[in-house]
Amino acid sequence: MRVADFSFELPESLIAHYPMPERSSCRLLSLDGPTGDLTHGTFTDLLDKLNPGDLLVFNNTRVIPARLFGRKASGGKIEVLVERMLDDKRILAHIRASKAPKPGAELLLGDDESIKATMTARHDALFEVEFDDERSVLDILNAIGHMPLPPYIERPDEEADRELYQTVYSQKPGAVAAPTAGLHFDEPLLEKLRAKGVEMAFVTLHVGAGTFQPVRVDSIEDHIMHSEYAEVPQDVVDAVLAAKGRGSRVIAVGTTSVRSLESAAQAAKNDLIEPFFGDTQIFIYPGYQYKVIDALVTNFHLPESTLIMLVSAFAGYQHTMNAYKSAVEQKYRFFSYGDAMFITYNPQALNERVGE
Repeated sequence: MRVADFSFELPESLIAHYPMPERSSCRLLSLDGPTGDLTHGTFTDLLDKLNPGDLLVFNNTRVIPARLFGRKASGGKIEVLVERMLDDKRILAHIRASKAPKPGAELLLGDDESIKATMTARHDALFEVEFDDERSVLDILNAIGHMPLPPYIERPDEEADRELYQTVYSQKPGAVAAPTAGLHFDEPLLEKLRAKGVEMAFVTLHVGAGTFQPVRVDSIEDHIMHSEYAEVPQDVVDAVLAAKGRGSRVIAVGTTSVRSLESAAQAAKNDLIEPFFGDTQIFIYPGYQYKVIDALVTNFHLPESTLIMLVSAFAGYQHTMNAYKSAVEQKYRFFSYGDAMFITYNPQALNERVGE
């Protein structure tokens, strides 16, 4: 399967650089998986599309201010992007510099270069960094870090992004990118969904910077997926099994919720899904047999990205590419701060041929 099959033309003017003034006021493109039919509306239409007893599964990760600026003690400027927090003193990070620091190199971080740290080890493309500070890593990041806006949002981060690039239900710090489908839910909408009898459950997947890495191979099967930490606790498993038992739908909010649930299903020994705590490298592309998800809320993804492949595996390749073509024609807003889709599962996607 060729990566190029997942390309589409996107005018730069359709890339959203700021979110809508109200979270739930974005547009919603609904794709009926089995038929490919498209419906244009607004995000609050979701209320009419969900039934009492349906289960919405959210990702409650919280984005950390993961981008740090500073210099090496020897002089050269550096930019640090945290991939994950290892413990209270150490991080694993990408470092951009004219010359990569060597183990033992001292780093001076923060806009005023007041925070001392040492690069202690290198793990392939990632650097292990230890802070020389009495505060925890999270406290340091909150004090001197910048919000890690995606590379296609071509502007510096602003103070407002600390809340805007965060879901209203975020709880567990650790992500370096927001689970963006969740950005559209505000408290009034969540309250209306609860009042309707829609159930809710929360997984955790700490989205890594790898989510923005381009696929650098020609053939999808050759791509090596980045690793991210996910948690699917017992209460989520119970909620999923209960929904399936009563004939209700399991609806993932975002591709990270999909990957968490499907990872837990893949690892399960005795049931449809079992608790899961660990790293996942699950790569979902056409031909993948979905085990848990019946519907999906998601944003519009980058051309040739692993995420548009995941959507194609769910809705069908032709239906997905047709929906994206329509979204471009109708001038939907794309990517992290953009508009959303609601998609129901297409069982025919499993055996569909990809490409021309």
